[in-house]
Amino acid sequence: MTTTVLLLAMAGFLVLMFAWGFRCLQTERFQFLCTVPAAKQADGSWSGLNLTYYGVFNAVACVLAVTVLYTLMGSVSISPGGTTLVVAPILFLCLPASRIIARWVEGKRFTFSIGGAAFVGILATPGLVLIIHWLFDSWSESTMPVITVLAASAIAYAFGEGVGRLACVSFGCCYGKPLSSFSPRVRRILTPFSFTFTGETKKIAYASHLDGEKIFPIQGFTSVICCTAGMAGTVLFMAGMHRTAFILALTVTQLWRFVSEFLRADYRGGFKISAYQIMSLISVAYSVVILFFFQSPPAEVVDLVRGARMLWSPGMILTLQGLWLITFYRTGRSDVTGSTVSFHVREDRI
Repeated sequence: MTTTVLLLAMAGFLVLMFAWGFRCLQTERFQFLCTVPAAKQADGSWSGLNLTYYGVFNAVACVLAVTVLYTLMGSVSISPGGTTLVVAPILFLCLPASRIIARWVEGKRFTFSIGGAAFVGILATPGLVLIIHWLFDSWSESTMPVITVLAASAIAYAFGEGVGRLACVSFGCCYGKPLSSFSPRVRRILTPFSFTFTGETKKIAYASHLDGEKIFPIQGFTSVICCTAGMAGTVLFMAGMHRTAFILALTVTQLWRFVSEFLRADYRGGFKISAYQIMSLISVAYSVVILFFFQSPPAEVVDLVRGARMLWSPGMILTLQGLWLITFYRTGRSDVTGSTVSFHVREDRI
């Protein structure tokens, strides 16, 4: 009963967040969180550093994914320390990879690629988990079943990918094609769900001049599809069907990435099939191959409440807060926008 309540609470949280985000984040008001004065200019004004909602939602997505991973691992009695051995190196690889791969594919220095980071994580995780599994068997009485860890990681990624798309809505990146490019019948169906971005500093405005137009809501579809895959994967995980949970969460997210790129209007490289689409197909094939090398772990009781309780400690809370700050610092400082700030005394209030 308690497990059902936790799952329903998670679903309710996502529904409320998406309902607000899809409505509000398209607007100019919700691109910048604040501006910090950085350097004083000759005319007395200050150049500002813009901190963005893009960074806020990327940080929320990262922390949510890690929280889900700790909870699922804890539900099968894997300690927080063991989970940290998985999380830390994956984040160490994926955070810089998001910028390196974007630069390689798109030729742009000041951008990030969640798809590129995910590809690196998917390739690296099985080998990493195998090493940790060997260490656990050698040094500890505990075990870390590889398929179980891979399933928990795939589910966590699905949630992170889904929530992270709110960052794209705020920044106006990863945008869909204009509805005007679809048939009249499709336009009628999609119009109630379409996005209309406002603000000259959103990427859709300065890169494609599509601000103010009705756009296919690709970020919204991605959020809903990925988080639905995450919820379905969680239910399968709780039922002890870890192999099925792994392949479902990973296949749905990666095949949707492949399909969704045909519906996008932003620059994804100079080829009809983008590098990110190729990465997604490789990821699916790789995951299928992985299933042939690792057996399912012995059946055991999965207790989601036990996993959730492991989060309630000062060390874990501080770790998650620190992760939020690191992610926000890395992705929340806008390199492609600038600002000018000036200050004055309000004489009527002296």
